[in-house]
Amino acid sequence: MRIRKAVFPAAGLGTRFLPATKAQPKEMLPLVDKPVIQYVIEEAMASGIENIIIVTGRGKNAIEDHFDVSFELERTLAERNQKELLKLVRDISSMIHVSYVRQKEPLGLGHAVLCAKEMVGNEPFAVFLGDDIIESRVPAMSQMMKVFARRRCSILAVEPVPNERTRDYGVIAHNRGARGDIYQVTDLVEKPLPEEAPSNLAIIGRYILTPEIFSHLEKTRPDAKGEIQLTNGLRSLLKKQPIAAYRFQGKRFDTGNKLGFLKATVEFALKRKDLGPGFREYLKSLKL
Repeated sequence: MRIRKAVFPAAGLGTRFLPATKAQPKEMLPLVDKPVIQYVIEEAMASGIENIIIVTGRGKNAIEDHFDVSFELERTLAERNQKELLKLVRDISSMIHVSYVRQKEPLGLGHAVLCAKEMVGNEPFAVFLGDDIIESRVPAMSQMMKVFARRRCSILAVEPVPNERTRDYGVIAHNRGARGDIYQVTDLVEKPLPEEAPSNLAIIGRYILTPEIFSHLEKTRPDAKGEIQLTNGLRSLLKKQPIAAYRFQGKRFDTGNKLGFLKATVEFALKRKDLGPGFREYLKSLKL
């Protein structure tokens, strides 16, 4: 029951960041000097994940290129004796085993997860959404794995959000357990209006799912937009299996919107030893 595999849906069109994402995947937008998706894959590695399955789509070749070997670049860096940069590049291509599966049409998060069915097989697995970067002492997925080891059911990461933001998330109804950070899910609602939300606990981009989710996603009907929502598949699964929610420890950066991306860029830059001092002085000099 150990979690060995993780699915990364990365076939979305990235319309929120147009025109920057017209010719490059939003997952490859740099957060300081590293693409967003690499931060999330590093969390998976730190949590003990062994195999990454990235669900890609049209125009996402840059993701595959990033985690592949770049012979020409490595040769050039070696010839110039740029050893630190050479190690950096080689570390990326050898960091973890990455496989790819194609989602031919962007038909929703549930459909993206379903595309990975054959690669996942009959075992529990993790799902990471690249928009959510979580900074924590213990990796958020590692925290969830400890809960899974006790509960042996699907685990959803959740976080309180302001009432007016419930329309941007899947939201859970729940019974609170003995531990204040673990909840028994009783229902899930996709993007409810504030007055209709069953709670303020929003589902964040980290999941541990049992393999039974695949059969439920196969039976899930597309919504009004023609998309198969993971939340609806989980509602169906909930009728057969318990689902728990875990309020993780850490700070989440929502890089899926422009303001959140800018906030993350500033905070990550300030924490860098090579950039932080100079950047902090620059910010102080601004007349805000």
